[in-house]
Amino acid sequence: MILNDELTAIKNGAQGETMRKILKTLINFGEAFGAERMVPITSEYGHSVIGAASFSWSPVFDIIDEMIESGALAKQKFSADPVSYDPKVPASLLQKLAFKIIFSAQNRLENQYKKFGIMDEKAYSCTCYMPELGNIPKKGDILGWAESSAVSYANSVLGARCNRNSGVLELMSFALGYVPEFGLLLDEGRRADWIIEVRCEKKPEAQILGSAIGMKVIEDVPYIKGLNNWLGTELTQDTCDYLKDMGAAAASNGSVGLYHVENLTPEAAELGESLINEGAQIYVIDDAELEKVRNSYPCLWEDKNAEPELCFMGCPHFSKQQLIDWCDRLSEALQKNGQTELQVPTVFTAAPDVIEAFISEQPERYKKYNDMGLVLSPICALTYTSNPLIGKVKIITGSNKLRYYSHARFHSEAELLEILTGGAK
Repeated sequence: MILNDELTAIKNGAQGETMRKILKTLINFGEAFGAERMVPITSEYGHSVIGAASFSWSPVFDIIDEMIESGALAKQKFSADPVSYDPKVPASLLQKLAFKIIFSAQNRLENQYKKFGIMDEKAYSCTCYMPELGNIPKKGDILGWAESSAVSYANSVLGARCNRNSGVLELMSFALGYVPEFGLLLDEGRRADWIIEVRCEKKPEAQILGSAIGMKVIEDVPYIKGLNNWLGTELTQDTCDYLKDMGAAAASNGSVGLYHVENLTPEAAELGESLINEGAQIYVIDDAELEKVRNSYPCLWEDKNAEPELCFMGCPHFSKQQLIDWCDRLSEALQKNGQTELQVPTVFTAAPDVIEAFISEQPERYKKYNDMGLVLSPICALTYTSNPLIGKVKIITGSNKLRYYSHARFHSEAELLEILTGGAK
């Protein structure tokens, strides 16, 4: 790999043994993917996928300690994925005890991050790009992130450039200030090998559409046509929320790190079909195809007819607008169905700053949530389900990411609305 003078000096030990090892690790990573050089990270902030801290990850924490002790700190402030535990989220005493044991290293990690360079004590969310958090990369920025849904959003909706890295490698890149150049950092790596033609009669649900795309293209870049019929050509908050959820499903049900939406996402709006590689495959998605994909999801409950015991929504974290919209929809459905409280204990997750903004700006809606028995929490739903004592809890969700990585049963938004408010028979 070709190194500039700064990196050559680091390789020769000019900044100490820890920085030399960091550089060597990133060189090895890059060379495995054919990278010919390292390029500077240009975003104002970084983001770490490591937010929840299991006791079993002690080697990771030891590496962070070595970096801190050697002075190899992050060259850019960063945010991190959600924390592991919230006492407000429904759980038995035994389950809560298990959480405390499993994530007993949480304080250690958060103290390390304070020294290493986290933005602030509330900067824990998988949707760091929400305006309330302020970690919004610019078009063309080079990033060193690993969080799959955040990488997808940054690449696709914001037009930044980032590969799907690993948690430890991203921290090393923050300290070095460089990442190896390959894949989605290159123009050729951002070209589409698939054309997705959306031919639905109604607006496709983002979570199911993203799932269908991810399961088909796997890790390739898709160019999506036909969504303009419902999303228009402007990146409004509602549209960004839709793309957030679609991208997260495509990234988890497949490995999509970048997608283009015709006339909408930055590169597609600028470059159009020139982004499509010659010989690109075509995948037509209509209502029947979405129904087929939806029906393919397994239910992992032992008793598939059991009543749900818990609902999780907000994976990835909800935006403030989504909290507003769901409050109104739930309130109207409860009234229609003659209920005052949700029929299933329900948790909505969002970033701490988003929750605070919602509470301060929407006090009446926040009161409605409390009255209907809904919990707002900043935790990660995936870490909640990683507790083995949660394995038999009948969880329902509208998140395809949570569905894919856990035993939670997936429902469409319309189905969830009826189940939660007593309309489902």
